[in-house]
Amino acid sequence: MILVVDCGSNKVPYIEKCIDEFMDYETIKLEELSSVDLDRYLGVVISGNPILLTEVDLEPYMEKTTWIKAFEKPILGICFGHQLLGLAYGAAVSLQKEDRDWQTIEVLQEDDLFNKFAKEFLMMEDHHETISIPPNFIHLAVSDACINEAMKHKEKPFYGVQFHPEVSGNLGCLLFDNFIRICQKHKTD
Repeated sequence: MILVVDCGSNKVPYIEKCIDEFMDYETIKLEELSSVDLDRYLGVVISGNPILLTEVDLEPYMEKTTWIKAFEKPILGICFGHQLLGLAYGAAVSLQKEDRDWQTIEVLQEDDLFNKFAKEFLMMEDHHETISIPPNFIHLAVSDACINEAMKHKEKPFYGVQFHPEVSGNLGCLLFDNFIRICQKHKTD
């Protein structure tokens, strides 16, 4: 089973629909996460959120995500979730030009997350901030609009994507399928 952490995005139902094609899931709000046994899940998907991290106190969010560094199973952070993952490892968040359209994403480094993807592909964006690539992370993908479109931890199966695969059609669902395969492989390793 996959855990979907609902950070307040209206796109959570789309995440659930994509995951449901491949595996069972359970959704928990970020505020309720501390009461959950994370060991029950094969992996975790952290959703987006409409707030701007550059305009709020980061401390409450950092407190709610202290579990990330101790977690050993796969994580996929999407948009805000990608930013939280980066912040947990020392990334800096900054404002950028608002992007609420399709972008061509270029894969810089082959990875199982992009299995069966072309070197360039389209994904939907919906953000106004970006993060730097934190230490111990590999830069996986870039676009003309955002440098850090995708990243992966060097040692743990932690992934972050700035784009929104859940609203990007079949290719977005393929990304979830690839993530679930990573989760299943990690379970057997």
